[in-house]
Amino acid sequence: MGREWVFDEYKGFEALKLRECAEQEPGPNDVRLRVEAFALNWGDADLMEDFYSFSFSSLPARVGVEASGIVEAVGSNVTGIEIGGRYGTLPYFYDMRGASADTMLIDSNYIAKAPAGLSPVEAASVWMQFMTAYYPVAELGGAAPGVNILVPAGTSTAGSAGIEIGKLKGATIISTTRSEANRDYLHELGADHVFVDDGSDLEAFLNTVTDGVGVHASFDPVGGNFMERYANAMAKGGKLMLYGGLEGSFSPPPITAMYQKNLWFHAYSLFNYVEDLESQKRGVDFVTKALESGALKPRVDKVFPMEEYVDAWRYLRGKRSSHGKVLVETGR
Repeated sequence: MGREWVFDEYKGFEALKLRECAEQEPGPNDVRLRVEAFALNWGDADLMEDFYSFSFSSLPARVGVEASGIVEAVGSNVTGIEIGGRYGTLPYFYDMRGASADTMLIDSNYIAKAPAGLSPVEAASVWMQFMTAYYPVAELGGAAPGVNILVPAGTSTAGSAGIEIGKLKGATIISTTRSEANRDYLHELGADHVFVDDGSDLEAFLNTVTDGVGVHASFDPVGGNFMERYANAMAKGGKLMLYGGLEGSFSPPPITAMYQKNLWFHAYSLFNYVEDLESQKRGVDFVTKALESGALKPRVDKVFPMEEYVDAWRYLRGKRSSHGKVLVETGR
């Protein structure tokens, strides 16, 4: 028998329970993975509190959107997947097929070969953060020399990936943080300018560091009224991309600035790009190539054993001075 972490009421990670689970046979389009490691992601935390754009179809449910493991079996319609090969799961709405287990089934459309040279833990740490950032920064935001991109909350895993991908493409990256202690880390990632947010004038800062040109694209997870603080510092035709609500609510579009600056607002979800197999391939190819060349690197903060999944959530939700992904190893 395998093990799985499930919850049966929307009360957050403290409701998680470890129980036994049976190994399942894959359906025609499925792959079965022997899970080696899985990652914690903020979207999973929101799902356990029913604060997400989707809800589970029933309870109890298993959480976890991101894992790496060894392919043990494939369905009758599956081709091109190597039995015994290491693969990672790609982010999509997994519903009842979460990754926090020793064994899992997944639709074969949503796995990718683990990039060469990565450990199982590293292979479980890369797809959510780097693919979340790739589409809005590289494709929608058009990161390139002469393009100014704002990445708020730069110490988050998606934020750090946005900084790194933007710099890889040659853009000028401006990031924000609430702590002066994070300034050097953000510069190390590649941020050209860092705004330590003590409530001061973000708009004036952005106009200064861009020499009045403004911000061409924002990759924003903050929510609340945060966009209102910088919308007037956007360049004409700029792109406002919102992908989260760290403030506890989602930003309303800054309509007045949008009229005045001809701005484009996009409520962004990675799932839409992963579910489109053509765009998925572009993202996977970019991330794989960048990881295998060393242009991007996994950033792992701490790894917990399977039995300490709840402790891993307490650690992630606590005050951390370090950065990077938090993961669980199954020991399988």
